[in-house]
Amino acid sequence: MKTATMPALRVQPELRQAAEEILRPGETLSAFVEDSLRRNVEFRRTQQAFIARGLASRDAAKTSGVYVSSEEVLLELDDMLAKAKKKAGK
Repeated sequence: MKTATMPALRVQPELRQAAEEILRPGETLSAFVEDSLRRNVEFRRTQQAFIARGLASRDAAKTSGVYVSSEEVLLELDDMLAKAKKKAGK
Protein backbone atom coordinates (compact mmCIF):
# COMPACT_ATOMS: atom_id res chain seq x y z
CA MET A 1 0.00 0.00 0.00
CA LYS A 2 1.22 3.47 -0.83
CA THR A 3 1.80 5.92 1.96
CA ALA A 4 0.11 9.30 2.13
CA THR A 5 1.27 12.61 3.47
CA MET A 6 -0.37 14.63 6.19
CA PRO A 7 -0.98 18.36 5.79
CA ALA A 8 1.78 20.68 6.91
CA LEU A 9 1.32 21.73 10.50
CA ARG A 10 2.07 25.23 11.71
CA VAL A 11 2.76 25.55 15.44
CA GLN A 12 4.22 28.09 17.79
CA PRO A 13 8.02 27.88 18.03
CA GLU A 14 7.70 27.07 21.74
CA LEU A 15 5.61 23.98 20.99
CA ARG A 16 8.09 22.73 18.41
CA GLN A 17 10.96 23.29 20.83
CA ALA A 18 9.11 21.46 23.60
CA ALA A 19 8.47 18.51 21.27
CA GLU A 20 12.10 18.41 20.16
CA GLU A 21 13.29 18.48 23.77
CA ILE A 22 11.40 15.31 24.67
CA LEU A 23 12.39 13.22 21.66
CA ARG A 24 13.95 9.88 22.55
CA PRO A 25 17.44 9.08 21.27
CA GLY A 26 17.22 8.41 17.54
CA GLU A 27 13.59 9.53 17.34
CA THR A 28 12.68 12.09 14.71
CA LEU A 29 10.10 14.80 15.03
CA SER A 30 8.18 13.18 12.16
CA ALA A 31 8.12 9.83 14.00
CA PHE A 32 6.92 11.58 17.16
CA VAL A 33 4.11 13.34 15.28
CA GLU A 34 3.09 10.08 13.55
CA ASP A 35 3.01 8.22 16.88
CA SER A 36 0.96 11.01 18.43
CA LEU A 37 -1.50 10.88 15.55
CA ARG A 38 -1.84 7.08 15.78
CA ARG A 39 -2.45 7.24 19.54
CA ASN A 40 -5.05 9.98 19.18
CA VAL A 41 -6.90 8.10 16.43
CA GLU A 42 -7.02 4.97 18.63
CA PHE A 43 -8.13 7.02 21.65
CA ARG A 44 -10.96 8.62 19.70
CA ARG A 45 -12.09 5.27 18.31
CA THR A 46 -12.13 3.84 21.83
CA GLN A 47 -14.00 6.89 23.08
CA GLN A 48 -16.61 6.60 20.32
CA ALA A 49 -17.10 2.89 21.05
CA PHE A 50 -17.52 3.66 24.77
CA ILE A 51 -20.17 6.28 24.03
CA ALA A 52 -21.96 3.92 21.62
CA ARG A 53 -22.07 1.19 24.30
CA GLY A 54 -23.43 3.68 26.83
CA LEU A 55 -26.15 4.86 24.47
CA ALA A 56 -27.06 1.26 23.60
CA SER A 57 -27.26 0.43 27.30
CA ARG A 58 -29.48 3.43 27.88
CA ASP A 59 -31.78 2.38 25.04
CA ALA A 60 -31.92 -1.20 26.34
CA ALA A 61 -32.86 0.07 29.80
CA LYS A 62 -35.59 2.27 28.34
CA THR A 63 -36.97 -0.66 26.36
CA SER A 64 -36.85 -3.17 29.22
CA GLY A 65 -37.67 -0.77 32.03
CA VAL A 66 -34.88 -2.40 34.07
CA TYR A 67 -32.52 0.11 35.65
CA VAL A 68 -29.70 -0.32 38.17
CA SER A 69 -29.18 2.41 40.76
CA SER A 70 -25.82 4.05 41.24
CA GLU A 71 -25.80 2.77 44.82
CA GLU A 72 -26.10 -0.83 43.58
CA VAL A 73 -23.31 -0.30 41.09
CA LEU A 74 -21.03 1.25 43.70
CA LEU A 75 -21.71 -1.58 46.15
CA GLU A 76 -20.87 -4.13 43.47
CA LEU A 77 -17.67 -2.26 42.59
CA ASP A 78 -16.69 -2.09 46.28
CA ASP A 79 -17.25 -5.84 46.53
CA MET A 80 -15.13 -6.49 43.42
CA LEU A 81 -12.35 -4.31 44.82
CA ALA A 82 -12.41 -6.08 48.18
CA LYS A 83 -12.20 -9.47 46.49
CA ALA A 84 -9.31 -8.32 44.28
CA LYS A 85 -7.41 -6.96 47.31
CA LYS A 86 -7.99 -10.19 49.22
CA LYS A 87 -6.76 -12.23 46.25
CA ALA A 88 -3.68 -10.02 45.98
CA GLY A 89 -2.98 -10.54 49.67
CA LYS A 90 -3.53 -6.98 50.79
